[in-house]
Amino acid sequence: MPDTIRIAMWSGPRNISTAMMRAWDSRADTTVMDEPFYGAYLASTGLEHPMAAEIMAHHPTDWHVIAQDCATCADAPVVYQKHMCQHMIAEAPLEWMSDTRHAFLIRPPGDVAASFKAKWDGMTEADIGFRRQAELFDRVCQEEGKAPPVLLSDDVLTNPRAALTVLCSALDVPFDPAMLSWQAGPRATDGIWASHWYASVNASTGFGPPKPTKPVPETLKAIVDECQPWFDRMAAHKLLVDSA
Repeated sequence: MPDTIRIAMWSGPRNISTAMMRAWDSRADTTVMDEPFYGAYLASTGLEHPMAAEIMAHHPTDWHVIAQDCATCADAPVVYQKHMCQHMIAEAPLEWMSDTRHAFLIRPPGDVAASFKAKWDGMTEADIGFRRQAELFDRVCQEEGKAPPVLLSDDVLTNPRAALTVLCSALDVPFDPAMLSWQAGPRATDGIWASHWYASVNASTGFGPPKPTKPVPETLKAIVDECQPWFDRMAAHKLLVDSA
């Protein structure tokens, strides 16, 4: 059997990261991992996220056990890992990343901040992860000697087939048309937090059109301005996707 291909997709919250996970989960050759470090992140930080107690009770909280699983999981020819960049705090091990193919999913900070605040009012810059995403991007660039694939969420929503075809090519895996649609409803591979966060994706059967960009509320402007340079640095390397 060929070696398992492990793909880590690095995103922040309120992106299309769960829909992207659904797309990969629709492939017959792929199994998915949903935010494997979330339990460890909550246990280490003590943050009072929605369902924090349930998450820590149902998911691993040992950083090194989780890292070992990310590095060795071979349940299918392709293992797709949905990661939230903000979970990778200073104590998070990163050595497991070396034998993994990486991609970065980005969305403009204003859109992320507005969407996140609607779900959880105590938002800070660290919660939406742009600084950490840029740091992880730089780490992968340094280790691989080139920029990893960067995908803009609106490009996926505008032309899913073209965007996923380009992404798969950049990751050196064949594109599968099954990625373009899925059955509505939850999955056994979803984290327990799905009941709070995944209502929209559970009602979906594919990628929808992009939402119109709204002006950034004044209350979020400082956070958005702080995140914008990190977004711009990654966006300079985004994959070129046909919008037709």
